[in-house]
Amino acid sequence: MGNMVIRVKKKLVARPLLGVIVLTAACTCLQIPFWPTAAPGAQNAQSGQDKSSIRVNVEQVNTPVVVRDANGEYVLNLSLKSFRVFDNGVKQELESFEVGGAPISAAIVIETSSRIQGLLPLIRPTGILFTNTILGEPGEAAVFGYNDNVDLLLDFTKDHDAIEKTISRIQTSTSGACLYDALSQAANVLRNRPASRRKLVITLAESTDTGCEVKRGQVLRQLQLDNITVYSIGLSLVAAEWHGPEKQAAAPMATVQGTFSLPPFPGSALTPLEVQQYSGNMNLMPFANWTLWGLKYATGTAHDPLKMAAAMTGGLYQTSFDGNSVEVAIDQIAAELSAQYTLSYNLARTVAGGYHKIKVEVVDHPELKARSRPGYYVGPL
Repeated sequence: MGNMVIRVKKKLVARPLLGVIVLTAACTCLQIPFWPTAAPGAQNAQSGQDKSSIRVNVEQVNTPVVVRDANGEYVLNLSLKSFRVFDNGVKQELESFEVGGAPISAAIVIETSSRIQGLLPLIRPTGILFTNTILGEPGEAAVFGYNDNVDLLLDFTKDHDAIEKTISRIQTSTSGACLYDALSQAANVLRNRPASRRKLVITLAESTDTGCEVKRGQVLRQLQLDNITVYSIGLSLVAAEWHGPEKQAAAPMATVQGTFSLPPFPGSALTPLEVQQYSGNMNLMPFANWTLWGLKYATGTAHDPLKMAAAMTGGLYQTSFDGNSVEVAIDQIAAELSAQYTLSYNLARTVAGGYHKIKVEVVDHPELKARSRPGYYVGPL
């Protein structure tokens, strides 16, 4: 047999990259050559050697990890040897490790539908929080607004003043909420940022998508393919109503609050409280359960796209009810990014693309809890 030469084309980036390994027969050297333009058959004829080729994907996988102790405090003193990472159940050899170091590229996505009109006074001052606590000097951001349409309000820039002014001038428009379209467009612009940066989508939005062009599964796969982490701050319609323009006062009640002057119109539906009132049995537990069900339905917790996007990309979801909680949520995101470990490993495969599960463990510290993205997609060879 002829000599074996292994040639690998490899580039360290966050997304899967294609390399080609040409196997011949018996030398154990590893070369990283420039790829020839000649066809494999022509090259074989010229060299007179019998060669065969197989396609192998060599990729660097990066996963952000946050570790907390039993009290929920961030753990910042771990080393590379403190972690074990499994990719599709196979233990990986970690290549690199850092704590909160890489500069940030963030797509800030803000809902601008008419439904959150009342929250504008709480949203507009948040620009300085994004620039000072999350981005810092090396960070950059783009700003999107969305309703029935998605608008790029500011392309990527490190100009803090421009970011803050753009957010301070946010205006509402139509009542639609194309959330998945907005996430998809944010992912599209983040894809072109350098692979050395941490890529984030930070949303200030309701947990609602009114059904536009992009579907949930499509955008989640897109975010995972491009190694983008989603941090979500859920806006509250209750808070929007509370802070919104005053409504016309209702007519004075003819009876004491909590009582009913007349029986309901025949055939109309009763709330649990009305049933208890008319029956004379004022057990309030059914009313409490009904109220909780209504809140769950109204706030979208039964089917929450923001929670899902954060969970599937290793990010963080937080609710908000007033201005202070929006500020607290931004501070929490900044704290997590500062405490975030980035673990990297090289993965070679010869099979078709698909979903890879990631599991991260902290060695010899069962009381510590590590949170990372649950997995990622790789494209076909």
